[in-house]
Amino acid sequence: MTPHDTPVLRVAGRPVGRYVTRPELPPRLSPRPYLHPVTTLAGTAVTDLSPADHTHHLGVGVAVPDVEGANFWGGRTYVRDQGPSELDNHGAQRHSSFQLRDPDGFVEELRWVAAGAELLRERRTVAATELTSTAWALDFTFSLTNVTARPLSIGSPATNGRPGAAYGGFFWRARKEQRPPEVFTVDREGEAAVHGTRADWVALAGWGSAAREGEGEAESGGSWTLVFAGATEQTRQDPWFVRAEEYPGVGSSLASEERLAVAPGETAVRRIVTVVADGRLPRLEAAALVRKAVSQ
Repeated sequence: MTPHDTPVLRVAGRPVGRYVTRPELPPRLSPRPYLHPVTTLAGTAVTDLSPADHTHHLGVGVAVPDVEGANFWGGRTYVRDQGPSELDNHGAQRHSSFQLRDPDGFVEELRWVAAGAELLRERRTVAATELTSTAWALDFTFSLTNVTARPLSIGSPATNGRPGAAYGGFFWRARKEQRPPEVFTVDREGEAAVHGTRADWVALAGWGSAAREGEGEAESGGSWTLVFAGATEQTRQDPWFVRAEEYPGVGSSLASEERLAVAPGETAVRRIVTVVADGRLPRLEAAALVRKAVSQ
């Protein structure tokens, strides 16, 4: 039986994602709601939860390594002139309530709390939509409101002195297979060429069957493609954070060159739409599907 506060997303009656609102996790992992497992329509899993390489990676969600020094990403904190450091500075995202719940999505209220104080209040809107018989879209919008009486700013290891590490915001941790997934945009290919760009969309294409060591086809499923797109002008200004060789993951960067300031009472809003498809999509098909998904 699924707990009342653990919605299951469905597309055309098929379950494609489970949303965990109150995970029991140690403080070092920055506890937060997440989607896992997320699957293709054929049932292939395309997320990972607390993998050995990064135990603080939690499926699909929102994770930020620095909100006024509080870590809502998990793991170590990058400190300027010092490097990755173990600090007692982890925050937590706490589920408050659902404003709306349907089989294909929900609207949720969350509180971002660190050191006993609420810093941000979030409204999260998630919707699952069928695109074709082999593809669906996850529409994920989050709005972060500064509920303190002082200005807040959101940072990343990049803004704290580590070039190329501008992670923080929407983040999707995919399954690690024996072969790294292919990474491409409409006109670029490979992790090095795609990471840090402001492309309209970014795709990961995994190999699937028997690609994970020790697993057969029944366990690992078929090949898959994820296509990520910023669905608002503000979101499209955020560079993409992309990993494939070390681990498979894609996110949008809220703070790349400089910290993102959020004044008291102000709200930062981002919307990411992700196509989840069976099979390895060619560029033209990936582009067509993501256009359809964003326009719905």
